[in-house]
Amino acid sequence: MYDYVSVTTREPGAPSPVRDGTIKLHDAAGFDGMRRAGRLSAEILDALVPFVQPGVTTAAIDDLVRTMMLDGGGIPATLGYRGFTHSCCTSINHVVCHGIPDDKPLRDGDIVNIDVTTIIDGWHGDTSRMYLVGDVPIKARRLVEVTYECLMLGIEQAKPGNRMGDVAHAIQTHAEKHRYSVVRDFCGHGLGQMFHDAPEVVHAGRPGTGPELRPGMFFTIEPMINTGKFAVKMLADGWTAVTRDRSLSAQYEHSIGITETGCEIFTASPKGLHQPHLA
Repeated sequence: MYDYVSVTTREPGAPSPVRDGTIKLHDAAGFDGMRRAGRLSAEILDALVPFVQPGVTTAAIDDLVRTMMLDGGGIPATLGYRGFTHSCCTSINHVVCHGIPDDKPLRDGDIVNIDVTTIIDGWHGDTSRMYLVGDVPIKARRLVEVTYECLMLGIEQAKPGNRMGDVAHAIQTHAEKHRYSVVRDFCGHGLGQMFHDAPEVVHAGRPGTGPELRPGMFFTIEPMINTGKFAVKMLADGWTAVTRDRSLSAQYEHSIGITETGCEIFTASPKGLHQPHLA
């Protein structure tokens, strides 16, 4: 069984919420808060489209992300989170997720996922997109395209009465149809006035299983899709996850809220650059 609890927006100065395993159902004020945080995160990813080029370092990307967040009235959720010292994650080629920005320049032909989470008034806007660096081979381009399709097919299943397994099954079926694999070691998550909350949002599973989707639920869908096998390993830094077989990996992510009739994407691109690999 899954426990659901209706929550109201926390007033400034009130105690911070705690992760207690319950699935939160948020009010209209919560939707407003998520729209503000999600929009700024999406605006930042839009601004990165012309910036991500061969020779640019991921440290420079991180600096731009941090500057835009602060200038926009937000703060980076990842900066200082469990010891992480950067404002975004940059995951290149065979890096599955949580890549750490550094001074190494991007190379022609790279693919890179940039993952940002902005906090505004306590609300978390979490999103990521894939970027193509220069002239990228067809194999990598196709992976990126199918990964975006997986995200959107999962979102199509995010509506009241469906279950989390319906989201997962849509993603897994599409990925495997193209002979790709779905990473199991990492998943999406509930969020709102917490960065990571219940429920876990898996990206491979059986339809009709898992928590029922109800209006007011906020969570991320963020499938990680590999050209090879789904197994991953952690590097010595304790953050960076890579494909065990060194195959390419791609990811797209949105933060969404379940409405009475479907879902709302809080992190939709204001400029229509949902797929920067096509820009």
